[in-house]
Amino acid sequence: MKQLRGYFGVGVESLSKPMNLGALQRTAHAFGAAFTFTVSAAPKIRVMHHADTSKSDLHVPWYLWDSIDEMQLPRGCQLVGIELTDDAVELPAFRHPIQAAYVMGGEARDLSPEMQARCAHIVKIPTRFCINVGLAGALVMYDRVLSMGNWPPRPVASGGPVED
Repeated sequence: MKQLRGYFGVGVESLSKPMNLGALQRTAHAFGAAFTFTVSAAPKIRVMHHADTSKSDLHVPWYLWDSIDEMQLPRGCQLVGIELTDDAVELPAFRHPIQAAYVMGGEARDLSPEMQARCAHIVKIPTRFCINVGLAGALVMYDRVLSMGNWPPRPVASGGPVED
């Protein structure tokens, strides 16, 4: 994987399903996240073992905040809300901050108005309807890697880069 500038974290507000947390944490570990977090998570999130076969908690810090007021992001880190709203910036047109924490709403929940107010940016994945929180996180992290990874331009024709 190419070395990216800056760092990012990813988390969920009001998460209720441990399997979704495990999937998100494993994907965050794979994409090189600096940290993961939950805000106002259901009690079972705190006590159950998550479905994370990469054991990301041994490699990536996980912050469990009880409320938005408890959130302590690193200095200079911009909070980016991922929410399907009419006025959100579409992900393919979004320039990712060098220091970012991405937050999504839990299953069948939008980001709270309080969380949205705390965000420096609100971004939407251009889909017809909301998708699974783990998948949404993966798409945002993948987009970050694509847009910040100093990749060569894609070839005009189908296929991979042509060797010189």
